[in-house]
Amino acid sequence: MDTIQLEEENKEIIRKYRKLLRHAKPFLKDDDAKLIRKAFNLSMEAHEGMRRKSGEPYIFHPVAVAQICVEEIGLGTTSIVSALLHDVVEDTDYEVEDIQREFGKKVAQIIDGLTKISGVGSNADSGQAENFRKMLLTLSHDVRVILVKLADRLHNMRTLDSMPRHKQLKIASETIFLYAPLAHRLGLYAIKSEMEDLHLKYTHEEVYQSIIDNIQVTKEFRDRFIRRFTRPLQQDLSLHNFKFNIKGRVKSIHSIWEKMEKQDIPVEEVFDLFAIRIIVDVPLAQEKAVCWQVYSIVTDYYKPNPDRLRDWVSTPKANGYESLHTTVMSRTGKWVEVQIRTKRMDDIAEKGYAAHWKYKDSTTRKKSGLETWIAEVRELLENTESNAAEFVDEFKANLYQDEVFVFTPKGDLKTLQNGSTTLDFAFDIHTEVGLKCLGAKVNQKLVPLNYVLQNGDQIEILTSTKQKPSEDWLRFVVTSKARSGIKHGLKDETRKIAEDGKEIVLRKLKQLKIEHKTSTFTELTKFFGLTQVTDFLYRVGKGIIEPKEIKKFKDASIEKKLVPKHKNWTDAKQVSKLITKETGRADSILFIGEDLDLVDYKFASCCSPIPGDDVFGFVTIGEGIKIHRTTCPNSAELLSKHGHRVLKAKWESEKKESFEAGLEIIGTDRLGLINDVTRIISNEHKVNMKSITVDTDTGIFEGKIFLCIKDKAHLAQLATKLENVEGVVKVTRIKED
Repeated sequence: MDTIQLEEENKEIIRKYRKLLRHAKPFLKDDDAKLIRKAFNLSMEAHEGMRRKSGEPYIFHPVAVAQICVEEIGLGTTSIVSALLHDVVEDTDYEVEDIQREFGKKVAQIIDGLTKISGVGSNADSGQAENFRKMLLTLSHDVRVILVKLADRLHNMRTLDSMPRHKQLKIASETIFLYAPLAHRLGLYAIKSEMEDLHLKYTHEEVYQSIIDNIQVTKEFRDRFIRRFTRPLQQDLSLHNFKFNIKGRVKSIHSIWEKMEKQDIPVEEVFDLFAIRIIVDVPLAQEKAVCWQVYSIVTDYYKPNPDRLRDWVSTPKANGYESLHTTVMSRTGKWVEVQIRTKRMDDIAEKGYAAHWKYKDSTTRKKSGLETWIAEVRELLENTESNAAEFVDEFKANLYQDEVFVFTPKGDLKTLQNGSTTLDFAFDIHTEVGLKCLGAKVNQKLVPLNYVLQNGDQIEILTSTKQKPSEDWLRFVVTSKARSGIKHGLKDETRKIAEDGKEIVLRKLKQLKIEHKTSTFTELTKFFGLTQVTDFLYRVGKGIIEPKEIKKFKDASIEKKLVPKHKNWTDAKQVSKLITKETGRADSILFIGEDLDLVDYKFASCCSPIPGDDVFGFVTIGEGIKIHRTTCPNSAELLSKHGHRVLKAKWESEKKESFEAGLEIIGTDRLGLINDVTRIISNEHKVNMKSITVDTDTGIFEGKIFLCIKDKAHLAQLATKLENVEGVVKVTRIKED
């Protein structure tokens, strides 16, 4: 590398560092600047000569993470130092003890929480989950671990262009699966939205770009509409001498896409691309009254939709979010969402947890929703009996959630996850109350355990010492606290049933003259499609798996062809090595259509990929390799939780085989319409139809046709041709559930 380029890079490093100090300056005190400088110098030294995939000096990354911590989350010196050093222990020879000696215990704890686990054990499937649990273990000590991690992940997403495709999918999937919901739960809405948008960019690039283009094209019209809409509001608010600011905010690309998916409409038909936000600067004591006064001014000019009023000023969300939302009818006949909040509320909405603590002294009259949630996470972490993967599932269930507000018999307000039942409420009071719960009285009427709570319900729990938890309870609770409590209550009974199951299996193995070793139980577990030996033994003990079925295991063991060797794969590396060994290809990519004699694979029914779709292979337990579309509803979970089982896959350039795909056709019914449609499919495009179903109602025609198609391009051509048939309004590819 030439001297001029190095000099330019050094200048850029200094520029970024000075920008960081400028943003940090307002809250620096004593020797904070020296401490930050010390951390910067150590990071520079530790990462000397290291470069990112983009070719940039590695130091760009920790400085950028520190910048996000300060500018976008509002964190202080300890977090800046931790951000600058967050990769030092993981990537260099420095130890956590070195960090503690130089920067103190708090920084060392944060760095330790941010450092990934190495050598998790043989079960690589839980590696990512273990990393996540380890990071969260520090949550009860210092929430800054999570905040710095979110800043780290956001910068990684912003620089994802330089990564190979399979890495992009893995990192983007982890982000949408865990980190975006976590940002949402901590009130970091701006970061959550950007993470979701960037996930969309790397998984649905065409859709992402079309939304971006549409937003650009409609910008002038949108700005003009916002000016006209807000003009009378600005005049009236000024007459009341309010200090205010009005913004027209475009909704996130991801939220627009969700609306397109939910309503099955193109981006051009999404009208509410933006929301109006009114921010008033008033003292704390006047906040609630002023928000409702502003609401009154808005509704003097525009009629509100009574079903779309959301009052999070009187009852804030559990993550601290406060705002008054209403949807009003504009003078052009379009619905417009208006958000009313104070400057303090807006600060908390943008910067979440850090801003919450900034205002804590002046606003906390009781335990905040965020503190309550952290207490719940701590309780969940203390349940060490659940494995890491189960923990992540439980934790994730508590992230994205709407809320329901209910009351105790004494009138105390309780906030639970939307969809909670009386049993969830009982466990929220206390685990012992939940375990002994018989039912409840809701608004003085008896209701069962699975009654779904409604806003405003007043609940009295009925208990009995004779009551015992049941497995069925797990089906109708939604909170992690209830699920954890039920599992704990079932533990002793489960163990006893599993022990009974083990005795049954041992007797049957002896009868079949099969040697019983530890590996035998593992093989039996896999044979019955399970992952935990305890689950297998429990099912035998409960009679779900009958002893006579074990004979099938013996028969399959004798006939090796019934249990092909490939079905015992647990890791994509095993498949990659085989492909490289047998074909001599160094890229270890599974070419679909070419390698079938080498590797057994099937197309996943959840997304039904066809040639032309962006795909990946997934090594299942016991069912070989499944091919999924990268846009599959399950892809985020598979790529984020089981990355080591993901195999790079591409379509063979020339295909002879056909693939199943479905088309939905909507139009106005007329004589001969079905004949015209089937003629184009069978005669003009030479496509074989597997099935066709047609419904007509009051002149509307709706048909579903399943075809054997050559590839994605062929399907698109056929859809275009069908849309030109007289009477056909819309043709779309059917998405599998």
